[in-house]
Amino acid sequence: MNTLDKEQILARFRSYVSLDTASDDKAKTSPSTVKQLELAKLLYKELTGLGLQDVELTEYGYVLATMPANTDEERPVIGLVAHMDTSSEASGADVKMQVHPAYVGGDLLLSEGIKLSPRDFPELKNYIGQEIITSDGTTLLGADDKAGICAIVSACEYLLAHPELKHGKVRLAFTPDEEVGRGTEHFPLTEFGADFAYTVDGGAIGELNYETFNACNAKITFYGVSVHPGSAKNKMRNAVTMAAKWQMLLPAGERPEYTEMYEGFYHSLRISGGTDKVELEMILRDHDKQKLEARKALLLQMADYMNSEYGAGSVVCQLEDAYCNMKEYIMPVYEIIERAENAMRAAGVEPQLLPVRGGTDGARLSEMGLPCPNIFTGGHNFHGRFEYLPVPSLLKCVEVLIKLLQK
Repeated sequence: MNTLDKEQILARFRSYVSLDTASDDKAKTSPSTVKQLELAKLLYKELTGLGLQDVELTEYGYVLATMPANTDEERPVIGLVAHMDTSSEASGADVKMQVHPAYVGGDLLLSEGIKLSPRDFPELKNYIGQEIITSDGTTLLGADDKAGICAIVSACEYLLAHPELKHGKVRLAFTPDEEVGRGTEHFPLTEFGADFAYTVDGGAIGELNYETFNACNAKITFYGVSVHPGSAKNKMRNAVTMAAKWQMLLPAGERPEYTEMYEGFYHSLRISGGTDKVELEMILRDHDKQKLEARKALLLQMADYMNSEYGAGSVVCQLEDAYCNMKEYIMPVYEIIERAENAMRAAGVEPQLLPVRGGTDGARLSEMGLPCPNIFTGGHNFHGRFEYLPVPSLLKCVEVLIKLLQK
């Protein structure tokens, strides 16, 4: 395989992260933010310029394209999927991308007073000697998932420039609103027409995922009674106190900061309100469906218990399933995992089959009938300002996709 054009790939990635594409879980529109369309329009123009066919920007902000087969041999139609939006947990505006030369170990200075340290993120030590991409430490980098988009586009560009490398038909989809759980809400599944697909939305080099959490979102509303504190005795019912008690009733060791691998959790994500009313948003996660059902049952029991103490209707718990573990949809077609493993090994990468402690567009797509495991991008520390991306990992992601599409 000829050498990839590193500088061209880095320039492409820089052009993507320069655009703020944060999604908004409170918005009712699709896409949830207009600014995602700026990247969608850029991709539409870029894919058209590369010579891809059927390039389309849908009314809901999806970018679709086709790389036609260059062989008469019968091969499956493979889909590649990545999302355009970034998390709103940290700012994605005015990203100042930096490419640090060969990392020598120790703290990596991002900007004045801001350091990326292996004391906080020990995986950093795995990349000594490598170039590393970061922001300046005040914003997200945006590798989740602009690294995936970059890898997909770069792989297609390479294959178009090397027609001697034979491949079947490839379908591309770049989705909005994955970070707010709506990345497949308007996905044109029938039009997409792939036999199976891969999201390119994973973490460290070598990661290959076909197990995700089962997911439930919860909204708990605490209804208090607000009375002037000077005359509140035996009258006030403080919703803030009720919410604090709710948090203390949750199993103490079953929170994200205490769990890993196949361990599920309760996560109090966001809270708002005051004495009269408090709204708490939570997420429940578990790879085992029955264990997730038990978590949901516990919340309902907690609500009953608090209502018995504070009065009927004082606590209302609303539960909504978000996505399910893709494993049950992947196991019947496990050969698509083996295909990805073979592509990784052909690129000199040892596959690491790890459960996703989250969800991907692929979980929803698999449930909808399009088996869709997940491939690494190389990034670390997603959703925060200490996000980083080793350059060799990004390049290996491109190489893996090139190998994958030739199978």
